[in-house]
Amino acid sequence: MIPKGLCLKCKGRLWCGEKCFVLEKFQTKQKVLKEIKEKEFVGSAPPGFFASWKNYPFITIAPLSPTITMRDSDLLDNPERWFGYGLEDLVHFRESLVQARTPVNAFEAANPNYDLVDLQEMAMSERQMDIEFQLQSAPKLELNFSDSVAPLGMVAELDDLQFQENPKINPKVEKFYYDSDAKSIDALKTLYSKGIPVHSLTKLLSAGIFGIGKQRKFVPTRWSITAVDSQISEVMVDRIKDFETIDYFELYHSNYLDNDFWVLLLPTKWQFEQLEAWKPGTAWTQSEEEATVIQDHEFYNGRTTYANNVAGAYYAARLAVGEHLMRRKRQAGALIFREIGEGYKIPVGVFQIRENVRDALKKKPLTFFELPLVLKFLEKKLSIPIPKYKKESKLLDNLLHQKRISEFF
Repeated sequence: MIPKGLCLKCKGRLWCGEKCFVLEKFQTKQKVLKEIKEKEFVGSAPPGFFASWKNYPFITIAPLSPTITMRDSDLLDNPERWFGYGLEDLVHFRESLVQARTPVNAFEAANPNYDLVDLQEMAMSERQMDIEFQLQSAPKLELNFSDSVAPLGMVAELDDLQFQENPKINPKVEKFYYDSDAKSIDALKTLYSKGIPVHSLTKLLSAGIFGIGKQRKFVPTRWSITAVDSQISEVMVDRIKDFETIDYFELYHSNYLDNDFWVLLLPTKWQFEQLEAWKPGTAWTQSEEEATVIQDHEFYNGRTTYANNVAGAYYAARLAVGEHLMRRKRQAGALIFREIGEGYKIPVGVFQIRENVRDALKKKPLTFFELPLVLKFLEKKLSIPIPKYKKESKLLDNLLHQKRISEFF
């Protein structure tokens, strides 16, 4: 979904040639986006990997690489290192990368040719490596934004690539690459438990590394991000349900990129809800339009459908909450209030939701004995009146109005 305020023609593409909202409100660093004439370069691939989603299964896949060799190219493609950087920094990281695209049928991952195997090996490499790229033409200067995926920069069609060194592949990853009988979910669960970070799992899933041999496919990046967040958090929630519940209401806070998060952990069995609203008067709510609160939720038995309102942000936040409770070996409900201000001029992907909630839960919480006290405190902190949240929230409605057995004794 494209937020209100973005150019409807370009749908988030900055360099559409039109005088749209993004062009007026946010200018990138021109010196980085200077036109590149050469069709060949040697770059230090992070290594990054992107798979498009339009016209699926006929998509493009692309390694992401800067046009120079550098000491720490991982920073350009690793969202788990970005917390604290500003919007301009993030755009600078991403506009420095060239997408060297190759058209494929997504199901070719089940029987890849030598060129596709090279791309898969690059995606599996656990360290950056220098690669010589040969392009069909000089890169086009584009910058695209998405609610789910990190910004994407220059685009070119790949002709050929040559490794300047051998990729170093983690044996745990390599094991699942050659295990054609293991399901993708089993690979994700095992590798996450072995310390493989979320952004790496997303890349590996996109590159068609995992799954039953004949069923393997390249997975569009926007889908793989949500798939990893959803499946890993679902596994954690199943385990969390065996733990004792926390004793008090715990309130955590984080603010990054003008996204204000209040994370409330509840002394209940597992349940989860994310409430989101653009603050009134921001460009995204179009001047004086009142803020609209959207939500998605699940009770103890979980969801059976996709969280269409909050979308990928729902699963990113659920993953961060799951990680926190797993570390503590405690069970809780979770209610998240997210308010987006005018400083969030462009979407940069769901990474910032995941990292915002992670950051909040690292801090010492405020504790409360009763829910009304928490809500009274939040009423002073939230920009949007608490009654608007109460009107939309399924968890609050249940907590405030559902009779408990204990009340009859």
